[in-house]
Amino acid sequence: MPTAVPERPAGLSRAPSVEAGSGRPATLPRGLGRTGARIAVLTLCQAGLLVGLGLLITGPARHLWPLTVEDRLDEAFERGRTGTLTTLSFIGSEAGNTLTVITLTLAACLILVLMPRLPMWRQAAFLAVAVSLQALVFLAITLSVDRHRPDVDRLDASPPTSSYTSGHTGAATALYAGLAVVVLSRGRGPWRRVVGVLLLLVPLLVGVARLYRGMHHPSDVVGGLVNGGLSLLIVGRALLTDRTVTAPPREDPPPATEATGAERHHGTTAVIFNPTVTDEATRVSLRRVLDHHGHRAPVFIETTRDDPGGGQAARAVRDGATLVVVCGGDGTVRTVADALAGSGVPLAVVPCGTGNLLARNLGLPLSPAEALEAALRGTSHPLDLGHIEGDGLPATHFAAMSGAGLDAAMIEHTDDRAKSAVGWPAYLLAGVSTLRTPRMGLTLRLDDAPALRRTARMVLVANVGTVQGGLTLLPSARPDDGHLDLLVLDPRGPGGWLRAIGTLLRGRSRTHRPGTVHTLATPDGDRKGVPVEFFTFRRAELAFDAPQSRELDGDPVGRGRRLTAEVRPGALTVLLPSREK
Repeated sequence: MPTAVPERPAGLSRAPSVEAGSGRPATLPRGLGRTGARIAVLTLCQAGLLVGLGLLITGPARHLWPLTVEDRLDEAFERGRTGTLTTLSFIGSEAGNTLTVITLTLAACLILVLMPRLPMWRQAAFLAVAVSLQALVFLAITLSVDRHRPDVDRLDASPPTSSYTSGHTGAATALYAGLAVVVLSRGRGPWRRVVGVLLLLVPLLVGVARLYRGMHHPSDVVGGLVNGGLSLLIVGRALLTDRTVTAPPREDPPPATEATGAERHHGTTAVIFNPTVTDEATRVSLRRVLDHHGHRAPVFIETTRDDPGGGQAARAVRDGATLVVVCGGDGTVRTVADALAGSGVPLAVVPCGTGNLLARNLGLPLSPAEALEAALRGTSHPLDLGHIEGDGLPATHFAAMSGAGLDAAMIEHTDDRAKSAVGWPAYLLAGVSTLRTPRMGLTLRLDDAPALRRTARMVLVANVGTVQGGLTLLPSARPDDGHLDLLVLDPRGPGGWLRAIGTLLRGRSRTHRPGTVHTLATPDGDRKGVPVEFFTFRRAELAFDAPQSRELDGDPVGRGRRLTAEVRPGALTVLLPSREK
């Protein structure tokens, strides 16, 4: 049975120390020691790997290509020097200077902690620890590997360290690529991609500047990039992905939060969360946001394997909840939305999963606390849901997308551990193995139009149009227009795939008319030459010639030969930032 998760009272399992004059226990985040030990072990492995490569470069491999041409590259940089390039190289080199890196790291950490409404402690720790670890590994390498600097005129004074690896490049990689990770994961709006790409270019520019100034061999610069990159990977995996480190229990929990799923809600806010993706630190931050907005007694209720959210949401409505907050991935959001359909009870979506398609399309921040903050500051907005059923698929609703064929097969083959490790790119990795999914034959019936016969690699019924990575698959799809959209993907050969990708990247103009078709047509009207078709409808019946893999909002639902989808206009009330109105 689902249970609400109360805050643990102080002193329940141990008596923590108390800070002088504060009256509050001084407790460290839980899991810190285990995470620190894992980071230390992996960092030792990183140092051993790079030292081994350095000894190989200066030893047995020094007479092998491409190491044998490094001197010629160093001399080519020396011959190509000009006054302007020398000035630019000085600026690039200074971007990786020790003092510059330390100053910018401290400034970035202070900004991450002090500027946001909710401090970004994890991101600040990620940046500081990654920069520090690459520096420690760099020192270990220079003590273990003795390599002379290039035999050219050097524009900078030679520091008393080995040429291998480039310390400037390693430090720049840890700092600027780390900032790119923070910007791309926590930023909002299209500018974040531009800023992220520019930040990722800085370490490369620093490396080229060090080569130009005669301070390093090319393999030294590559070693610096690897050193900084591995530090980011190790620390990011530990602090940003695993979530092993969690906040200590609060000693002053909000009142009236201890309840079970079967008990009546004493407050007006029910928070339904998937415990596999919503850790304690996230729940603590959500409580603070709710408390700030006057929700003094929220009840936190876990989903379970047997009841992934629908039962909890239905009970919350029956027990008088006036606001439901859902924390999880698209599957959890879908089951809660299905239960709330037609109830009028507003829903606040807090993205905590891998895809978070609905949250992305609604313009919500992908940080849980920031998403809840934005929702509570916004207003109620009616959104459509897709009502869907099929053979072996009981009638239910979806909020984002449903499909059959290639995308469903990709979801079926995506490993949960891969999703936890790398996030939504895990779907791309699985997609490579499913590209040879056989073409399907199907019959489409859209609204009152005549039946259409098609072949396809994938069909996608959508309430929203954009997927991970910002790619818009169905440009006409809107979650509040009273229609659903259908994509039929049927590329043939490399040329067909290129035309399909080009069509999807260009997008198509918006239409409100049911049954409207947008295609990439061929001169002779041969339907087999059309790799992409778009349809807009209110009701669609899809009949497949053979059983196909199917999915609902990112969850596989079993193979079948039929899907019937129909729009439910305004069935779900969602809290959205005011700008979405």
